[in-house]
Amino acid sequence: MTALPNPPADHPSDEASPADESATPRRGIRSFVLRAGRMGTGQQRALEELGPRFVLPFQDQPLDAAAVFGRQAPLVLEIGFGMGAATAEIAAGRPDTDFIGVEVHTPGVGALLKRIGEQGLGNLRIVQHDAVQVLEQMIAPATLAGVHIFFPDPWHKKKHNKRRLIQPPLVQLLASRLALGGKLHCATDWQPYAEQMLEVLSAEPALTNTAQGYAPKPDYRPLTKFEARGLRLGHGVWDLVFTRR
Repeated sequence: MTALPNPPADHPSDEASPADESATPRRGIRSFVLRAGRMGTGQQRALEELGPRFVLPFQDQPLDAAAVFGRQAPLVLEIGFGMGAATAEIAAGRPDTDFIGVEVHTPGVGALLKRIGEQGLGNLRIVQHDAVQVLEQMIAPATLAGVHIFFPDPWHKKKHNKRRLIQPPLVQLLASRLALGGKLHCATDWQPYAEQMLEVLSAEPALTNTAQGYAPKPDYRPLTKFEARGLRLGHGVWDLVFTRR
């Protein structure tokens, strides 16, 4: 397969990666392709030393989160965390919540493992696998307190719009995995994609918008350097927060 072009080095998708590269809608074409990327020595060491503890193997049965984390706590799943900066910051700021990050790219997994080790994040685990299969087989219905999808690949060209992650079948699946009152939080810096997200999410009968249109940025979502610079230049960022009814 032909590798996707890498995003600019300081794009927010480096900190909260193209989420659709970790998910495969139920059709014949995958929405991600694996590219090797460069592994730093710290990332490689983290994979070797911390991977056995913090990377959960994919399994075809529901995950026992209480056994994994050693406690009963709200569980949030993130699709496509990139290099893990935002994921680690959110987990550090919400110690009473457990997090599972799903990402297919090994350098990002290594980078987040390194952050886990440096910050002592016991409330964070990783699954390196296709997110749709994780949702379908590892996550039982009505068990998630939240789902995060930050800055997924917008697939700018109209002919590629069908590859976007936020489509009705996936949204229906996500809604089914949320507990009542659970939140689906998406964010994008591409207005046409924000408009599509709003349309698709609003059409899902199991979800309710928490705002009249786009939501204010929740305090727990970190402001990336790219995002802060873009806002100073007048560029937009759109958050969408829907709850399971």
